[in-house]
Amino acid sequence: MALWGGRFSSGPAGDVFALSQSIDFDWRLAPYDLRSSLAHLSVLENAKLIEKSDADAIRNVLKEMQVELAEGTLLPSDQDEDVHSALERVMTQKLGPLGGALRAGRSRNDQVATDLRLFSLDHILQLAEFVIALQRAILKKADEYNDAPAPGFTHLQHAQPVLFGHELAKHAHSLDRDLSRIRDWYARTSFSPLGAGALAGSSLELDPEASAKDLGFEGAIENSIDAVSDRDFVAEALFILSMIGIHLSRMGEEWCLWSSTEFGWATLDDAYATGSSIMPQKKNPDIAELARGKAGRLIGNLTSVLAMLKGLPFAYNRDLQEDKEPLFDSIDTLALVLPAFTGMVATTSFDRARMAASASTGFSLATEIADFLVRDGIPFAQAHEAAGKCVHVCEESGRELHELTDAEFNAIHPSLTSGIRKVLSVDGALASRTTFGGTAPKSVESQIARLNSKISISEKWFADKANHFSGMMGQ
Repeated sequence: MALWGGRFSSGPAGDVFALSQSIDFDWRLAPYDLRSSLAHLSVLENAKLIEKSDADAIRNVLKEMQVELAEGTLLPSDQDEDVHSALERVMTQKLGPLGGALRAGRSRNDQVATDLRLFSLDHILQLAEFVIALQRAILKKADEYNDAPAPGFTHLQHAQPVLFGHELAKHAHSLDRDLSRIRDWYARTSFSPLGAGALAGSSLELDPEASAKDLGFEGAIENSIDAVSDRDFVAEALFILSMIGIHLSRMGEEWCLWSSTEFGWATLDDAYATGSSIMPQKKNPDIAELARGKAGRLIGNLTSVLAMLKGLPFAYNRDLQEDKEPLFDSIDTLALVLPAFTGMVATTSFDRARMAASASTGFSLATEIADFLVRDGIPFAQAHEAAGKCVHVCEESGRELHELTDAEFNAIHPSLTSGIRKVLSVDGALASRTTFGGTAPKSVESQIARLNSKISISEKWFADKANHFSGMMGQ
């Protein structure tokens, strides 16, 4: 059913209708459109713009359609242009001319903006639960390996020894920032465009704040033009989803490296790895690779929406039809990747002995020599130079730092006494890193405890918002 046409002498050409049609993807907004229609109906009824008996009839049909939609018996037609026209068509079939009464004071412009905000809030709250589950899996694994030394890396070169629990826990911090971004995004997104009409508000006695409260929003958007044209919340959501994807990609890269033959640190569970159709020995980290690959897709979705938005003038433009598919795709992508990735993390085992054996290789204890000299009053620039000379001697003779003799140490710098051997060990290096955020066992233990506490707070915040939202949607 067309929602316009009175001033036209004919309908759109077939190829124009095909270009305009969005029902194949915006049908996903149907539950939110029905819910926002119920809120709009209440406003119209309270303003006495619809008689109570008519309002009751419309309300009953809308609730009936909600049930039919949930059961899968309410479906669009190939002739429907979009979700709004499809639902009005069904209402008209059930109610006759009264089925078009809800169009009073409402445009598809504020209607779709409201539906998309509701959809975004609902689904990103669900994704937050997946992110929290991944955080939990990471921290459980970090706690398990909080006593396991491993080489730390910069530039993919051995840098300094760290506890492997510290290495793992860093990923929970990046995900915590993602959750913080979602909370901030939620605060900006939870405002209703409903009542803005096409762009100028309405001459009818509507109450946008009442419909906003009915739908569970924090309030109504104060500028009707901004209400229908704003898609910051879509772009910002896509940025957050891209960052989550990037964090998964970086984790995935590490899982690929750690499970390689060259590293040999990680063993993937059979349920979270794949084989080869030709090489029977292969055990491939496909989940990590797919997460890494799909990050590009998420970035592309963000880029497409930013490019679409950059030149739009004034209020609503049809270009905004292009906001939905990228958002839907990014949400669907992460909903698919996150549970599988969490399972991979939770079931991976790590080779403590192999990690520990390589923790001191690559001259990763050189900084301990420099710090030893600094504690003896030597300026760090000189201490750094002396430590570098120790490395040079080792490279020339094919030895590790701890294999230098006392005489060789003393010849490089007179302050390098035999006491250097007390700190020239992996355990000594780890134990000395007691600064806040450092890799000493107690520091990492405290870090994991703080993170678990933050996750519990996040879990409650997101659960409260999701329960509030689902309660509003169920009204």
